Amino acid sequence: MRLQRIFAATATLAALTTLATACEDPAKAAKPAASPSATAAASAAASPAATATAAATAAAPATLAEAQAYVRKYTPCENLITDPKDSRVNLTGYTPVGITERGVCLDDKAQGEIVISMVSDAKAHQQAEKDHVTTRLDEGYWDAGLYEPVFYGKGFTVSPRKTEAALALAKSDLRVLVCNPDFTVPEGYKKEKALVDGCVLTDFVNSRDGKGSPVKGPALASAGSIEELRKLVSPKAVDCTEMVVTDEHVQSIDYLPVVGRDGISAWGVKQRAVCGKLGGATRAHNLNWLDLVSDMKTLQTRSKASQLAEVGQRRNLTQSKLLVGTNVAVESNNPAVRQGLYKLGFLRLECEPAFSAPAKSQIRKAQVDGCVLTDFELPGV
Repeated sequence: MRLQRIFAATATLAALTTLATACEDPAKAAKPAASPSATAAASAAASPAATATAAATAAAPATLAEAQAYVRKYTPCENLITDPKDSRVNLTGYTPVGITERGVCLDDKAQGEIVISMVSDAKAHQQAEKDHVTTRLDEGYWDAGLYEPVFYGKGFTVSPRKTEAALALAKSDLRVLVCNPDFTVPEGYKKEKALVDGCVLTDFVNSRDGKGSPVKGPALASAGSIEELRKLVSPKAVDCTEMVVTDEHVQSIDYLPVVGRDGISAWGVKQRAVCGKLGGATRAHNLNWLDLVSDMKTLQTRSKASQLAEVGQRRNLTQSKLLVGTNVAVESNNPAVRQGLYKLGFLRLECEPAFSAPAKSQIRKAQVDGCVLTDFELPGV
């Protein structure tokens, strides 16, 4: 794959960041490398942990080969190619700020390329990244700068194509620069000052595939019966003043429930209740569907198929959204209800291929491939 794809979301992202003092200019903060004899003497007196840290941060790599050697401590980086004429190295139409040399190596473990860039001006490069993200945000790309992380070190940057390689590099002293104002460093991850205002450095790895750094969150909701589920969600999120337990496929006047079109048991649901205005003088409306689930994988598998079948179709606008816990689920077409359910430990099943969410959102792996569980919804959806 051409490097244009690797850098598409980060355009001019590749800046030098001082690892130990990220808020200082590396040209002022970096010290000359110690002589081999001095280094050996210091290593003999230091503890193994201190020695490893000192070796990793003592001096900026002077060449791509030295930067490659650092990367290989954490993830494979073989067959380094530095020829600017190589299609993977020469970024057509892309003029990066402050990059003096670039190379590409192969991570044969993660089956992806890693780009290493040598840089000369940290602050200018971080400012260029911030300006690029700001422009993309103004153009309507809300997720600008949140994905495809680039790691910053002393004198070089590392851009892994695969999430597995990024997670490995996150264990090093390298840090990811993020300049999207909607980004919040999740609890438990490092947050360091960047060289420009409005950006942060972190060891958190965000990814579109949901396989990035794990984010702590509340336990998923569970209940032992429909009545327990009712007490859990009502009246905090769902109005269950009127509720009926039924196997019938009860529909709202303008919204369709996902589950139960051909019987609830075929969807892995043990028991179902419907809360809301159940009809009478007027047709049923403002409904929410409560499920006690016996087979969560079946429920998610069938719901995924339903979502994918409706992507791009108008009926998707009248499709209720499925939120799940460990053994329970709630369908709702009311955004306010869903926001209340997120606070109670429910997460929405999202299977659309192009879906992505900002780092501050919860993203967990679903029980079916190609889907995630999340509390993020695009505004107005």
